[in-house]
Amino acid sequence: MPAVSVDDITVLPRIPAPDPMAARHRAVVDLSTAPSSFEGEGFPVRRAFAGALLESLDPFIHLDQMGEVEYAPGEAKGTPWHPHRGFETVTYMLDGVFEHADSNGGGGVITNGDTQWMTAGAGILHIEKPPEWLVAQGGLFHGFQLWVNLPRDQKLAAPRYQDIRAGEVALASSPDGGALVRVIAGEVAGHRGPGSTYTPITLVHATLSPGAELVLPWRSDFNALGYALAGYGTVGAARRPVRMGQLAVFGPGNTLTFSADAVQESRAPTFDVLILGGRPIREPIAWMGPFVMNTREEVVTAFRDYQAGRIGTIPAVHGAPATIETSAPSDGA
Repeated sequence: MPAVSVDDITVLPRIPAPDPMAARHRAVVDLSTAPSSFEGEGFPVRRAFAGALLESLDPFIHLDQMGEVEYAPGEAKGTPWHPHRGFETVTYMLDGVFEHADSNGGGGVITNGDTQWMTAGAGILHIEKPPEWLVAQGGLFHGFQLWVNLPRDQKLAAPRYQDIRAGEVALASSPDGGALVRVIAGEVAGHRGPGSTYTPITLVHATLSPGAELVLPWRSDFNALGYALAGYGTVGAARRPVRMGQLAVFGPGNTLTFSADAVQESRAPTFDVLILGGRPIREPIAWMGPFVMNTREEVVTAFRDYQAGRIGTIPAVHGAPATIETSAPSDGA
């Protein structure tokens, strides 16, 4: 890790240092550590948002760090067919391979640095699993899945699927070349990512070399979150310590600061951070398992529609697993 890298970071466009007269540094208002759990058929995850207040996450709902795990032969696992309604799922692979298929005809294979962006909208069935060859031989698996809420007037939008290849993300560097910035969606300092979103958001994966600092301009009308994927560093101008598996929630302002410790572990030689923010929707949330709606009645309707087969049907694909998850999972892929 990470998969998306460059041979010579000095040739990339630079993110300019903020104007000190205009910069309003966002302070860290909360720092939490993700608990470990299991998802789907048993793959390990860290629940990145478990310790944060839902209102501070808006418009995001849920974030799982999947792995990092080295599977032995026969160990790799995925999820069975299951429904979603009312939000979008974003799956970003750092290492390994994942196959996706859905009842809308979307899907494909994502691997190192690729992203799949699925808008569940009015409803969709989908499955995510490692390919058979990975199950047979084992291998490294590491990625994350993010849930992005949809506003009330878009919750029943038509489902869609975006396949974003690793080479399509926008790349930039810090002024001194010490940090590589990958913009997957949204815009940072004029660098726009390829992800198309219903809810205005920005999604960035940054890698900081030991001792490097990254100061990003950030929209003042967006919230701001930083999740440490690997390594050790600090967040905020006050340099609050943070390590892998911890989430920082930032307060108001227009600038975010991240710094990497001068000494990192050999197994994680850089400080990697997932940086995300979006315009808060500020609507009621009724969330049960795979459905995120505005009212309890809408969630009940979603379950009824699913049980009646109105959310989708499993495509007739030879050899595809045909088990549908019938219980309501608390959250997850």
